[in-house]
Amino acid sequence: MLSSFHTGSAGRYPIAWHFVPLLRTHDGCGGITRQLTETVTVMADTTNATAAAADLAERWSTDPRWAGIERTHTAEDVVRLSGSVREEHTLARRGAERLWRRLHEQDYIHALGALTGGQAVQQVRAGLQAIYLSGWQVAADANQAGHTYPDQSLYPVNSVPQVVRRINNALLRADQIATAEGGADTTDWLAPIVADAEAGFGGPLNAFELTKAMIAAGAAGIHYEDQLASEKKCGHLGGKVLVPTSQHIRTLNAARLAADIADTPTLIIARTDALAANLLTSDVDERDAQFCTGERTAEGFYRVRNGMAPVIARGLAYAPYADLIWVETGTPDLAQAREFAEAIHAQYPDQMLAYNCSPSFNWKAALDDDQIAKFQRELGAMGYRFQFITLAGFHSLNHGMFDLARGYAEHGMTAYVDLQEREFAAQEHGFTAVKHQREVGTGYFDLVSTAVNPASSTTALSGSTEEEQFH
Repeated sequence: MLSSFHTGSAGRYPIAWHFVPLLRTHDGCGGITRQLTETVTVMADTTNATAAAADLAERWSTDPRWAGIERTHTAEDVVRLSGSVREEHTLARRGAERLWRRLHEQDYIHALGALTGGQAVQQVRAGLQAIYLSGWQVAADANQAGHTYPDQSLYPVNSVPQVVRRINNALLRADQIATAEGGADTTDWLAPIVADAEAGFGGPLNAFELTKAMIAAGAAGIHYEDQLASEKKCGHLGGKVLVPTSQHIRTLNAARLAADIADTPTLIIARTDALAANLLTSDVDERDAQFCTGERTAEGFYRVRNGMAPVIARGLAYAPYADLIWVETGTPDLAQAREFAEAIHAQYPDQMLAYNCSPSFNWKAALDDDQIAKFQRELGAMGYRFQFITLAGFHSLNHGMFDLARGYAEHGMTAYVDLQEREFAAQEHGFTAVKHQREVGTGYFDLVSTAVNPASSTTALSGSTEEEQFH
């Protein structure tokens, strides 16, 4: 007989039915003894889960956001793995939606690599519409180990998500300051962040967890490269080892699964290093086997032919699983960029591409001033919708401080005052950090103080030298 019916909540997840069989036996006097057997069979009512999966599958098939995107997992997998309580990831969702929209509304979006929250704030204030976060820069000067590293995935895996969070916190504070001050500042401070997940720090499960951490921190887009994580190198270093094409596709799908479970339209970017890499972990994938030379290394790696042929082959293989594709190149070569774009667009005409306008290039040695000036516009016309300078923050920070320190060593206070005068002059273009107390929120927290105690006599900005001297 049916003993209980647990209605549960009205959510997506199964309702339990409990069945309790009732056994009857006769005693010696003709009476009936009822013996209850506590065998309980739990049958999951999958109606809600099935409906949720059907709704998700419908969204994938009809929403323009997912046009052309393939997944190796199903909507049922997503519902099954999502748990009964789902966190809201406002910054990641909002950033991804904004980035996607802008990539489709404009010829291209260009970004600079930010190393700190303050750099990101200045980028947005100056008019940039997206932030790039480089693993190289995090390795160099912003990782959780507190060490300086080369770009070889030596730093703790949570380092990039922590910097994503730091940048978002800085942008949130800038928004809070502007809102509290009122006035004419209509800046949309929460610029989308595209973050570097390197080679995933392991296999697909590691990429799954890293993607979750990036989304929780508020990343809008995430890129993964097709190198062996344990031998990962900067794309402009030697010694790069590729993983099989099929293995990188699993990494991309692991990232997509994490985003689907988080219910965020995170942009997944596939990067290939096949233009320069000449080593491969395995020839198991026939798409890679054609490029193997037959030679092996002391470590057991396969030697492969690099160049545009394997780049195009990998780009075509990754296209169904990636929102954008990025080829790591060694020079700023428009002919090479055009060859790749045409090959991809011949089969996937709507595929967006990304391009690293790298500081590892000697730009003046490769291009003249006119070519440099129109370089990004020409890339945009080819379909390279997201273009970025990976290490802009590192070079800006280091050269800026070196220039100041060199001048200070030679000329003392004159060098710093020259910097201050340049800051004052930049105010007409929107620069505000010359008023450093205001920039970090002193006035904002004065408002917090007066909200708590309207008669407060300890507010900080009133009576400060900044209020007195910086008008």
